[in-house]
Amino acid sequence: PTPTPMPTPGAGKPAAASERTSRFVPLKPQDDSAVRPVRPAADSTAVVPQVGPERTTQQPLPPKPPLDLLAELTNTPPPPPTPLRTLGRRLKIWTPLVLLLVIAFAIAQAVRPLPATALTLTAQDSYTFEGSKLALPWSSEGQGWMDVDGVGTMDTFGEQKPVAIGSVAKTMTAYVVLRSHALKTGEDGPEITVDAIAEKEGGYNQSGESTLNSVKAGDKLTLQQALSAIMIPSANNVARLLARWDAGSEAAFVEKMNAAAKELGMTNTTYTDPSGLKETTVSTAEDQVKLGSAVVKIPALVAITSAASWTDPSGYNWPNYNELPFKMGAIGIKTGSTSAAGGNLLFAARKKVGGETVVIVGAVLGQHKPTILKTANDVSRTVLTAAQDALAPAAILKKGDVVGYVDDKLGGHTPVVVTKDVTAVGWAGLTVKLTFAGNEVPHTAKAGSQVGTLTVGDGTSSAVKVPVALQSDLVEPGFSDKLTRIA
Repeated sequence: PTPTPMPTPGAGKPAAASERTSRFVPLKPQDDSAVRPVRPAADSTAVVPQVGPERTTQQPLPPKPPLDLLAELTNTPPPPPTPLRTLGRRLKIWTPLVLLLVIAFAIAQAVRPLPATALTLTAQDSYTFEGSKLALPWSSEGQGWMDVDGVGTMDTFGEQKPVAIGSVAKTMTAYVVLRSHALKTGEDGPEITVDAIAEKEGGYNQSGESTLNSVKAGDKLTLQQALSAIMIPSANNVARLLARWDAGSEAAFVEKMNAAAKELGMTNTTYTDPSGLKETTVSTAEDQVKLGSAVVKIPALVAITSAASWTDPSGYNWPNYNELPFKMGAIGIKTGSTSAAGGNLLFAARKKVGGETVVIVGAVLGQHKPTILKTANDVSRTVLTAAQDALAPAAILKKGDVVGYVDDKLGGHTPVVVTKDVTAVGWAGLTVKLTFAGNEVPHTAKAGSQVGTLTVGDGTSSAVKVPVALQSDLVEPGFSDKLTRIA
């Protein structure tokens, strides 16, 4: 007989709510062909599979000091901190960094571009000629000015106020024309056709004007002939012809005259016509000397103004109203006379002094003693002769004298010397300046290399200039100099 099973406690009773377990519910319907999962026992808990990694929240720990970390790894406690150990630890950390910075700084200083060199003057920057201040024998009226080109002003007299200058204005006419139409000495230059106006104005000589009355409309004048006509017989009609030929009109040419005067620093000069006949064309002796200093640098014009006379195309010979060229070998420049202006003369002459040739430029304006033009010539001759006699040479430096040094801007100074004797031309009481003009000096150069110029005088192109050269080799600054530079 089959034994009767013992009843399980609680069997047949509904389970209490606390004893209920979750029940597996499939997410997808199971078809019959799939293998059915084994249903868990009623009293077991179903395991829900984990989807994705387990998520936790954990803060990173701060890094431990190197010695603590080493102690933890070796299971050796770190030594107790002391001031000496702390110092040693800091030295181990910072010493490599400091060494790296020092090396980087040294490399940067070594490859950094060198500063530009400079030329410095150590000799005296001026020289004064012995004697009291020079006083030239000027006229008792009018005004005057005398310069030695490239050296300075010799002497002056009278108030330098603008006054009428007459035909001295033709100096600017010639200067402006030659700026646009360059002419070499001995050349004829371009041809200029005489117009009807110039022919008509040629007859103005009957009323007292200076003209070239032999020209006819259609005639041809070379530029050299036209310039000779205005600078020697002082032909007003040719001056106005040149203005029209150069600028298209006399008014346009006058604008060019005033522009040129401004460039030359002639601040007290105003031109209103190319001939100077108008009383409104005014200037000063000082301003005219500035113009004369520019004119003496034009050889073709000097060749014209230094002539004692000129023969025009008709064969008539005109004496130069300026008597100084044939009386004392002057090189020009231009006379001018009207009843308002009186007698005026802008003049120039060369003088060889101590192996140097200098040019004296002077002007005398406002001479009203009759006859006015002769008075202007006589006064100018007297003062020019005295100026030439007053000139004297002075030995300032000898060849090989140290006059300065090349400064490499890092503490290095290489001496420089003059390459020949330095002689200045001057007069009693004159103080001349000595200045340096440096070339583009390299950082290395051999002894004897020219590195600049010593100028004695006012610094213009006519001043005395002597090359200066290195006394010894110029070398680059050393590594220590490069390393220690700050600026």
